[in-house]
Amino acid sequence: MSTKPTTTDLEWTAVDQRAVDTVRVLAMDSVQKVGNGHPGTAMSLAPAAYTLFQKVMRHDPADADWTGRDRFVLSAGHSSLTLYIQLYLAGFGLELDDLKAFRTWGSKTPGHPEYGHTTGVETTTGPLGQGVANAVGLAMAARYERGLFDPEAAQGTSPFDHFVYAIAGDGCLQEGISAEASSLAGHQRLGNLILLWDDNHISIEGDTETAISEDTMKRYEAYGWHVQRVEPKENGDLDPAALYAAIEAAKAVTDRPSFIAMRSIIAWPAPHAQNTEAAHGSALGEEEIAATKRVMGFDPEQHFEVSDEVIAHTRKALDRGREARGEWEKAFAAWRTANPQRAAEFDRIRAGELPAGWEEKLPEFETGKGVATRAASGKILQALGAVVPELWGGSADLAGSNNTTIDKTSSFLPADNPLPEADPYGRTIHFGIREHAMAAVMNGIALHGNTRIYGGTFLVFSDYMRNAVRLSALMHLPVTYVWTHDSIGLGEDGPTHQPVEHLASLRAIPGLNVVRPADANETAVAWREILKRYTKEFGKGAPHGLALTRQGVPTYERNEDAAKGGYVLFEADGGEPQVVLIGTGSEVQLAVEAREQLQAAGVPTRVVSMPSVEWFEEQDQGYRDAVLPPSVKARVAVEAGIGLTWHRYVGDAGRIVSLEHFGASADGKVLFREFGFTADAVAAAARESMEAAAR
Repeated sequence: MSTKPTTTDLEWTAVDQRAVDTVRVLAMDSVQKVGNGHPGTAMSLAPAAYTLFQKVMRHDPADADWTGRDRFVLSAGHSSLTLYIQLYLAGFGLELDDLKAFRTWGSKTPGHPEYGHTTGVETTTGPLGQGVANAVGLAMAARYERGLFDPEAAQGTSPFDHFVYAIAGDGCLQEGISAEASSLAGHQRLGNLILLWDDNHISIEGDTETAISEDTMKRYEAYGWHVQRVEPKENGDLDPAALYAAIEAAKAVTDRPSFIAMRSIIAWPAPHAQNTEAAHGSALGEEEIAATKRVMGFDPEQHFEVSDEVIAHTRKALDRGREARGEWEKAFAAWRTANPQRAAEFDRIRAGELPAGWEEKLPEFETGKGVATRAASGKILQALGAVVPELWGGSADLAGSNNTTIDKTSSFLPADNPLPEADPYGRTIHFGIREHAMAAVMNGIALHGNTRIYGGTFLVFSDYMRNAVRLSALMHLPVTYVWTHDSIGLGEDGPTHQPVEHLASLRAIPGLNVVRPADANETAVAWREILKRYTKEFGKGAPHGLALTRQGVPTYERNEDAAKGGYVLFEADGGEPQVVLIGTGSEVQLAVEAREQLQAAGVPTRVVSMPSVEWFEEQDQGYRDAVLPPSVKARVAVEAGIGLTWHRYVGDAGRIVSLEHFGASADGKVLFREFGFTADAVAAAARESMEAAAR
């Protein structure tokens, strides 16, 4: 089915204009009623948002999750009313009372759009620039999905062809994440992505001349985008006809993403508030609202005024959506008939199921052999990649270190890329040195659905990713972060590259599961558990961060209880345990060696491996007590990072062998010895804890 434009003529009636002005009334009244919010941008963007939702986008308000829909991202999430009012007018489920409840407890219209909370909201936006990167991810996922299910179809003829639209403001484009993501989008030639820039020259501190003077359009040209400028009408308002023509021209450019600069006047047509910084984030006030309503021909004494004619007109979006979905379903049915095997795969993936027998492909590693968990992860990914086609991902230019390459002969790159492995539907993503964008792009890929995404870098660089990681947790997205070089064990690169506070800091993010396997077999169990948790049987998803070693670590017998987050790796010999040693990652081996010393001295000692605190906390109290008996007060936790995580597990009599300062440049073995990460130190801490527990 064709997605190419058929006309550049926009049908625009007096009712359409009245509907746009109604948007402005609702934006003013919603903010005024609650007493806070951002009315100005919603007012100036009203023609653009209305044109997208009523004249351009293929969507069905009655089925907001329809596979064939176009996607819309409001990167300028502070202007949430820009989206909410269109969802109300088009019939996505919001009603006038929801707008009246804007930014109040329990409403469907929170201060910033929240995915999973309001029907029709494709992603949670607020931190500026994140939405731009999410939109890039959505566009990348659409291409990969097409490659899975309909790669031979001509451009614009597949039921999996659709567009991604995004609106960004000056603040979005000033944030570095948008630069990273836009550069990637240009390199990937994402012709299904159209970004509209609200060029209103106003930020919180006033005219944007205070902070920026670059030529943004030339910047996007340099990224490789198709760039257009839409001039406003003589009165300063956005011109729907010019904008519509620009969007249609953008849709016709299939070999590049498109950037449309829209010169607007914030809070237009408010007589005194327009073009002021106050209109960005403050209610306009009753007098200014009344004056603005008079300018547009509305009754200043009425609030939330929506005529029957306007709502009847805009709710025709439901009819258009039903018709568009019906046409798409015919094309989809024809595709299913012509591609029965791919259709079965689509049904499986859409249902959130994994292929039969996939777990049998997981490797089991020989005990005793030293294997870096990053290397084990790489072998696991290659094994899984052969049977889970929806699994794809890459690295922020560290694939050789992160071991994140499923297929070296298949790189996700446009067909005209000179690399021999370039494939527009390839398995391996080259994110480039763009960690922050990588994380937010992965969020967009996960939001699109129908694929499973992962991305790698060094654990220390998770700092660059943190805001996007936080949002993946907030949205419960099935994103996997592969963070390698997880401690001072990485060695000579020194303290700039050695994570110390990162594990504790990441564990502080609600909803993020941090998994630090002790060995190769725990890594296999971890990957298995992560993929299982991304199936629908687990309900709400959660992102996972795998923290993996650079250095080799001993391999132990595989224990399926690793999926419970914490388990007894070695039981005490000679009676009930007198002390429990808790370890994660590469430090588990120190706990095992310390146990041997203590057992030789007649001290029954249990070793608990705890790859994931979050998974362990999900278990019932009975299981947790069985692993960490409340009667055993003598406990030691050992982890080569700050000890913040472990106080609740060791208690008052416990001891923590941790690193409360930055690292140094030397061989990893030297650093472990010099900083006190030895079996002797763990055994000594155990004796101290036993003495404290006996007091």
